[in-house]
Amino acid sequence: MENALLIGLSRQMAMQRNMSIIANNLANMNTNGYKSESMLFDEYVMPVATEDAPDKSLSFVQDIGLNRDLADGKLEPTGNPMDAAISGKGYFKVQTDAGIRYTRNGHFSLDAQGRLVDVSGNPVLDDNGSVITFRPDEEDISIARDGTISTDQGQRGKLGLVEFDNERLLKAAGGTLYTTDQPEVPVEKPHVVQGALEGSNVNAILQMTNMIDVTRSYASAQKLVDSADQMRRDAISKLGQAA
Repeated sequence: MENALLIGLSRQMAMQRNMSIIANNLANMNTNGYKSESMLFDEYVMPVATEDAPDKSLSFVQDIGLNRDLADGKLEPTGNPMDAAISGKGYFKVQTDAGIRYTRNGHFSLDAQGRLVDVSGNPVLDDNGSVITFRPDEEDISIARDGTISTDQGQRGKLGLVEFDNERLLKAAGGTLYTTDQPEVPVEKPHVVQGALEGSNVNAILQMTNMIDVTRSYASAQKLVDSADQMRRDAISKLGQAA
């Protein structure tokens, strides 16, 4: 009975964490450059062998990590010349207080110092790792397909667009930023679209379906817990009457 309680509780704890992931996906369905995540589960088998049952074991639920959907989000035209979307592979590089971070969110603007910054005010870096800065008298900012930035006074650099050997090893670093220890690899043939943003790749219908499935699974585990608890109560009651 105690084992049934523990198995049911392990399932419920995993479902609670899974529900948090789904809720976060839904909360970011309108966040530019956001990539949907899902939880990975595995079976954890605990041996509880005895002399009477040498092969006996208990099977628990264990969440072992997250899987990120790397599919491109839909490109949405904005008409803002500062916005830039990546079609295909690549990440923008930004400088934060914690170091260099990577993002697919190209909603950029100019700060008071004339620096190109992201939505959090982090400076955007060029392909040489330098901050992209404009003079006050520069106009007609243009971003070419390969990331080259030009104004009415000439070229101002090229967006730093990089990729990695294994994108799934990128770790979330808040918002739509990522960090990794992997070496950067310049994107060979970048495709940047000026005046557009990459939307979230969250499928709202799929996430709602997953939420319903998790709710039902949690309820099923609760029935197991309730049943095991009632069996324990009955056993204690009968033992008490027998005494």
